[in-house]
Order: sequence, then C-alpha cells, then structure tokens
Amino acid sequence: MTIVIHEVGPRDGLQVERQVVPTDIKEGWIRALMGSGVDIVQVGSFVHPEKVPQMADTDELFRRLAGAKGALLSGLVLNEKGLERGGACGVGMFCMGVSASDTHSRKNTGMGSLEAQARIIAMGRSALAAGRKVQVSVQSAFGCGFEGRIPDERVLEIVRAYVDAGLLNISLADTAGHAHPEQVKRLFGQILALGPIQATGHFHDTYGLGMANVYAAMEAGVKVFETSFAGLGGCPFTKVAAGNVATEDLVHGLNRVGERRDIDVPRLVEIAKDVAGFFGREMTGRVHRTGPLGY
Repeated sequence: MTIVIHEVGPRDGLQVERQVVPTDIKEGWIRALMGSGVDIVQVGSFVHPEKVPQMADTDELFRRLAGAKGALLSGLVLNEKGLERGGACGVGMFCMGVSASDTHSRKNTGMGSLEAQARIIAMGRSALAAGRKVQVSVQSAFGCGFEGRIPDERVLEIVRAYVDAGLLNISLADTAGHAHPEQVKRLFGQILALGPIQATGHFHDTYGLGMANVYAAMEAGVKVFETSFAGLGGCPFTKVAAGNVATEDLVHGLNRVGERRDIDVPRLVEIAKDVAGFFGREMTGRVHRTGPLGY
C-alpha cells in the first residue's frame, strides 16, 4: 500500500504563528519540500489577510511557483472569493471543508455547519465542473474543543452529502487532537464503506496520539495523510490544538517498514531544522532533533 504525503506545513503549520514569515523564506521552504519527494504541498489559504496575516502572500506564492515541478500544489479556500483567487493564480488542488461542530463552524466561517456544508458542496461541484482537482474535508471529525464529543452520525451525514455530490476526495480532520485509534479505525471504516472514496487522515498531536492515529487509519485502509514540517501547526479558531503529526517523523517511520524510500528524509530533516531555527524554539517533531536512523 503506497502512502501519499500531503505536506500542509506552509498553511496549517504557519497559520497560527504571530511572527510572519517573509515570502522569500516561505518560497524556499516550499521549493525544498517539492524537491524532497512528498506528493502534495499546501501552499497557503485564500483568507482575508486581516484575519490570518500569515496567509496574506498566498496568491503571490502560487504565482512564483507556477510551472515548478515535483509536487501537486494545493490551496485552502473558505468561500467563493477564495475559489476565484485560487483559480486566477493556478491552484492545482482546491481544499475546502465544513466542521462537524456547529460552534467551530461559526467561529471559523461565521456560518452554522449546515449552511457551510451547502456552500462548500456548491463550491466543490463548481471547481470540479471547471476541471479542477478538489478535496473536501470534515473538520472536528473526532471531537471539538468547544463542543466535546462529535457523534459519528454527524460526520457520516456530511460525508454522504459529499458523496451524493460527486465529491469523493475526502479528508477527516482531527482539528482539536481528540481522536484515539479505536475511534479512528471505526469512523474511517464506516466512511470507506460508503463508496469509492479517496480518504485522507489529518491528525494533531494534542494528547500524544497523533502517530498512533495515523497507523490506525492505515489499518482501516486510508492511504493519504496530511502532515506538517517539524510538527508545526494548530487551528486559530479552536481552543486547544497542538501541532500536526510531523512530516519527517511519519516518512521516517514509513522508511523503517520499507515504505516511501523515494522521499528524502535527510532533506525533510533539514527543512524542519530550518523552520525551528526561524522561530527560535523547539518544535514537537522528533526526527529533526534526534536525527534519522541510518539503517
């Protein structure tokens, strides 16, 4: 089973950082990631710069990276304006989603979950009709920092609506880091039984279960994972969320069992070290601190 790596550090990793990263440095990190062998790199999100200043240069980054080889470039959009901006600057895959938590949805988008769901489905269908790649997601799929437990059936309702709309590239995001392996296997098992879905797992390490949840998702049949350099990341619209599963940690672990030897782990380690050095603090990722095993 070949595992696909979707690097989301330049977006999910950086969006909560108050120290704005200069565009030239972001571009350097993204080009290095594209040269490392990861499959997809999320360049940024098309949001209002006053809400998330770190993402103010997303359009410019896509323009600079136009025609670059090595990975599919994705971008997160929240509304029709973002879809328009992304289309104008060459987004390779649009990522968009709705929260299973009504409270989180209102804080993130200003809309309740059901209203946001209808909007995202319309946007996704529009992008598909225009010949674009689209990934839709369910945020707070495993629990919410505001509402606590999220019923499986609420997540399944959203996924069924996606499937009915022909949106089959679907990510389940553990936005607050509440997931546990048994829950992950159960929910992904139910999702994958609904149809020919390309499922993606997105896990945060808030309670130390991020990597365990990745392997539980693999056991359920998930082949695509969203990870972040150095384990950086979190959601600006939820109360608590530690960093993402670190890209270099997951790829190193895959290497240990003979998977994804085509991805350059030492290069990922250097990128993670550069990110940690820029912010001047220790990150949650491990392999960039310990060094990869050489056998």
